[in-house]
Amino acid sequence: MLASNPEFIQWVLKVKSNIDSGQFKPMMLAASKALHANREWYNSLNEVYRKQRIFAEEIMHELNCKFDSSQSGLFLWGRIPDNYQKAEDLCDRILYEAKVFITPGVVFGSNGEKYIRVSLCCNEKKIKIALNRIKTIIK
Repeated sequence: MLASNPEFIQWVLKVKSNIDSGQFKPMMLAASKALHANREWYNSLNEVYRKQRIFAEEIMHELNCKFDSSQSGLFLWGRIPDNYQKAEDLCDRILYEAKVFITPGVVFGSNGEKYIRVSLCCNEKKIKIALNRIKTIIK
């Protein structure tokens, strides 16, 4: 919250609008450098995500979620089983019983209400641990 005289608020809003609408310069420079990486770098990174995707799909199967196997990207989206009213109910169960955080789709808007999102961004060791924890609570 910000409370001040109107002139000061305008100064803050001017700076804030530039911060919110632009990328952090070091991040832009790093992205520019990455665009010059050789094909091997991209192939090795894609292989990492392919392996993690296998475990994410297994998590979806364990949770009885339906998903489109042709999805691409760093996240796997799945529709929750009909025995759950809301994705938050399933996510809370997984969080409290298996100690694994899965994002309920509703945090991205009402169209995500019956969906969960599993990230491929954690390392293989951690996603395997998450899968094994989930397997222990799902019967």
